[in-house]
Amino acid sequence: MSLRINIPPATRIFLVSLLTLSLLYNIARWRQLDSTTTSPIVPYLTLVPSLFYYYPWTLCTATFVEQNIFTVLLNAATIFYGGKYLERAWGSREFSKFIAIIAIIPNVLIIPIYLIWGATGGSTSRALTQICGGISIQASFLVAFKQLVPEHTVALFKGLVKMRVKHFPALFLLLNTISGLIFGTDTATILAWIGLLTSWTYLRFYKYQPDLTGTSNSALGIKGDASETFAFACLFPDVMQPPIAFVADQIYALLVTVRILSPFSAAEIASGNQQVLARGEAGLPTLLNNQRDGASRGKREEAERRRALALKALDQRLQAAAVGRAQAQPPSLLEPSALAQPRPTTPTPQVAPGQSMLGETSYTPDNA
Repeated sequence: MSLRINIPPATRIFLVSLLTLSLLYNIARWRQLDSTTTSPIVPYLTLVPSLFYYYPWTLCTATFVEQNIFTVLLNAATIFYGGKYLERAWGSREFSKFIAIIAIIPNVLIIPIYLIWGATGGSTSRALTQICGGISIQASFLVAFKQLVPEHTVALFKGLVKMRVKHFPALFLLLNTISGLIFGTDTATILAWIGLLTSWTYLRFYKYQPDLTGTSNSALGIKGDASETFAFACLFPDVMQPPIAFVADQIYALLVTVRILSPFSAAEIASGNQQVLARGEAGLPTLLNNQRDGASRGKREEAERRRALALKALDQRLQAAAVGRAQAQPPSLLEPSALAQPRPTTPTPQVAPGQSMLGETSYTPDNA
């Protein structure tokens, strides 16, 4: 019996890219360790702010390069489980577009941060920092899960720790921020924040999502997610939401004023809230296993069975109504029932001698 692992095509490509580029990077770094005593850099695979214009493709490849086996396994698990979920929920094309945006935009935005940081700090080492890793992908996946299954509960350590998905983005930012301040992992901290902002902005205002309510007239679906539960402040705990919402509203009003963003209408917000309710009933694929896949398939099969029974009962009622109308109407002259009825018989009149059938006196010749 062969073991078969079902991996969607785009997820498979990104997973192979991660393993291949990480292996090539570590081979190149090990070769440099034999010839130099300084910290080796591989500028043709990782993103180096002061050298990126020589290797522009590193804006994409750097996201799939990990420097040690631990981060390789962590990011591989992220792409494997999260990629399977999102690709099945969105489709391969939309998922690939999402990964491309998350892989490139954070790397583009982090370049001026390090160049300015190095220039103002008087240190050229910041401009030669190797930027790589899938931190932005991890942050973006958590934001996407927050949009699709915010109330899903994940149990860790055999149920000792339970947490809903909607709290993951804030926890992820907190851990990376603390790590950056204590252990000096500033690259991971910056990528976590930029990755979260990039993914939320794209999902909130630009990405087309399937119309689950039938309210959209576009073949592409509904643009963005105007639901109240996907506001930026909702990515954080309830205690922190009021001040964050105030700042986010001011930034949103400014972007609307300069016409970078279009304001959401009341109808779009109502439609977004309906989408949230519809997603909860749609039976989206599960996060970590296939148990709820079977449950969702069972729900869909049960819904189809009930729909078939309802259509059958409706058809029977329509047929009964048609028979009742036919019995209530008088038969027409062309109906077989009317033609089959016996006609009333008329008695033959008695004709007296010397009269015709028309009642006139007949002429009888004398020689008859």
